[in-house]
Amino acid sequence: MRNFIIALFCLTSVVISANPVENLLERIERGASKKFKTQLIKSPTDFFELSQEGNKVVIKGNTWVNIATGLNWYLKYHAGIHLTWNNMTANLPERLPQVTQTERHETDLKLRYDFNYCTFSYSMAFWNWERWQTEIDWMALHGVNLPLAIVGEEVAWRNMLLKLGYTKKEIGKFIAGPAFLAWWEMNNLEGWGGPLPDSWYKQQETLQKKILQRMHEYGMEPVLPGFCGMMPHDAKEKLGLNVTDGGKWNGYTRPANLSPTDSQFNRIADLYYVELTRLYGKANYYSMDPFHESNDDDALDYGKAGSVMLEAMKRINPKATWVIQGWTENPRPRMIQDMKNGDLLILDLFSECRPMFGIPSVWKREKGYEQHDWLFCMLENFGANVGLHGRMDQLIHNFYSTKKRSPNTQHLKGIGFTMEGSENNPVMFELMSELPWRPEIFKKEDWVRGYVKARYGRKDETIERAWLLLAETIYNCPAGNNQQGPHESVFCGRPGLNNFQVKSWSKMRNYYDPQATLEAARLMTSVSSRYKGNNNFEYDLIDICRQALADQGRLQYLKTIADYNGFSRAAFAKDARRFLDMILLQDRLLGTRKEFRLGHWTEAARSLGTTQAEKNLYEWNARVQITTWGNRTCADNGGLRDYAHKEWQGILKDFYYKRWKIYMYALAKQMEDNTRSNEDALGGGANANKTANELFEMALPKGPQIDWYAIEEPWTLQHNTYRSQPEGDAIDMAKEVIRFLK
Repeated sequence: MRNFIIALFCLTSVVISANPVENLLERIERGASKKFKTQLIKSPTDFFELSQEGNKVVIKGNTWVNIATGLNWYLKYHAGIHLTWNNMTANLPERLPQVTQTERHETDLKLRYDFNYCTFSYSMAFWNWERWQTEIDWMALHGVNLPLAIVGEEVAWRNMLLKLGYTKKEIGKFIAGPAFLAWWEMNNLEGWGGPLPDSWYKQQETLQKKILQRMHEYGMEPVLPGFCGMMPHDAKEKLGLNVTDGGKWNGYTRPANLSPTDSQFNRIADLYYVELTRLYGKANYYSMDPFHESNDDDALDYGKAGSVMLEAMKRINPKATWVIQGWTENPRPRMIQDMKNGDLLILDLFSECRPMFGIPSVWKREKGYEQHDWLFCMLENFGANVGLHGRMDQLIHNFYSTKKRSPNTQHLKGIGFTMEGSENNPVMFELMSELPWRPEIFKKEDWVRGYVKARYGRKDETIERAWLLLAETIYNCPAGNNQQGPHESVFCGRPGLNNFQVKSWSKMRNYYDPQATLEAARLMTSVSSRYKGNNNFEYDLIDICRQALADQGRLQYLKTIADYNGFSRAAFAKDARRFLDMILLQDRLLGTRKEFRLGHWTEAARSLGTTQAEKNLYEWNARVQITTWGNRTCADNGGLRDYAHKEWQGILKDFYYKRWKIYMYALAKQMEDNTRSNEDALGGGANANKTANELFEMALPKGPQIDWYAIEEPWTLQHNTYRSQPEGDAIDMAKEVIRFLK
């Protein structure tokens, strides 16, 4: 009898663990699974259905992910509970709101993808299993069933290179550090941020196995990294291989490309897949992006290259599909023209702004992707920069344009989140996740009202006004504006007389009145006392006030520079002081939320180290990525500095404020020096023979010349000075910001 009871207990445990949605509910709130009934039903159509059975909410679906999506829909639109990155747990009511009428949603978009290679470095470089577990739950709740899974790719590469004869030291110079692995994986650079210690490889291998196990439990199809011919730049000298020089990427030496005609290509590709499979198993999807962000090379046979890469992938799994990013020149038409439908799945990476699939845009391809399957994707964020941003009208319009079947849209198979950085702008990711389940186009305003009620748990007309204002302005970047992500905070830019965009490739253009974000912040703050303790509200309150302060800071900067150009010393002193005070105020505001604290990033980095040296290396990676990005050459000449800038507490006060204080002091000193009367200034002496135009040119304000890298680099070398714990009350600080901006 005792053995029977043990066996029954074990069987019960297996049944419980076989239902990942019940496990998800228990992570949301202990005991929550008892309030729901989930039913997995076979169906050729992707669907979820909500109904009621006694006191239990019933959620049916044809996959566990679809059931989780139904759970999320119920929580949002029936219970007023919104789960997202800043809040993945909830206090469910004792009696859940009943589903009074059966509600069913279906979609023919069966594939829902997640992640960009960059996401793994800009947001996820230092995640542990606890954080990954939360993210996989987020994916399930938002319908993701095709996630990119490249954690631990470097382990397979190290094993392969060791077997090819490379030493550990040589491999350390090839594989990048934790915060830069994405660009190594995309063939952009070698070694920067490394070498990785042995403990890193062990840690990431274990982590990836846990990630894959949980994804499989949900029924997701992980996309593993494939082999596209990348090799160390010295592979010709080391191994005698026929390789094409990768050239330079923003100052970095790129890996070489193994020629598809080299007799060793198949052997090396097979060796890679054997190592990858031994570690992580086979996949039905492999990601490869050969020739990423590189100019066309007439010496390359792109058709042959594509065919060899595809064949190598098919040897490990004949049923596998190649996943490739639709980005700039990729995928080269010559590379994919002879492949058949089903061989490729193309991510139209920036569908909300620069779609390639056939509708008007600067990247339009007249024939779309022709015979190949593809996904409609939202990029949203570049460099994981902090800032409110979205293209609501464009996203909705472009998505529903695919409903008008044409040769360019007939092979649309789903959607994808392809952000460079996550954990920002939850409103846009919520909107995107619902599109496959909403068959008819809808009014943005109606959706926003529903979002606000779900987000904060109740209807509030004042908050609705704030969000509708944001939806019409900062969250509605118009067609033709191709800027890459959020409107950048002037606080984060290297100082100069003409600061506008912070990073080199933002393509930023003004498209909304800064008074809009200020008014939204005022509206949110005016009702904030009613929402004290509401986690979603306080997060949004700080984010919106942060945006308002950053936008007003840009106006203050322009006023200060106008004082300098007009040689109004008293006004300059007053306005420069106010500008600097705004940076410090922003620092204090953001200190009230852990999500906006530098320590949240650096503590995660240090926590992965097993020795002091490792902790310091990982923190250095974390600091460099968000500031100089590279060494002096890559930061200055390559234009990478500040690409991943962060408007966070800690870095504002100790890095950005320091730069601006030095610059404002230098401008004031320059103005003071210019008051001194001297013969040269009057055109005499050495300048006696200069023309009037030359003298005029000399008199123009040019601003001081400062070696910024020399100031920035020492900050990247510091260690363990920031904490993630919030400081101060969010609502009190928001009110202080609004008082300051009056």
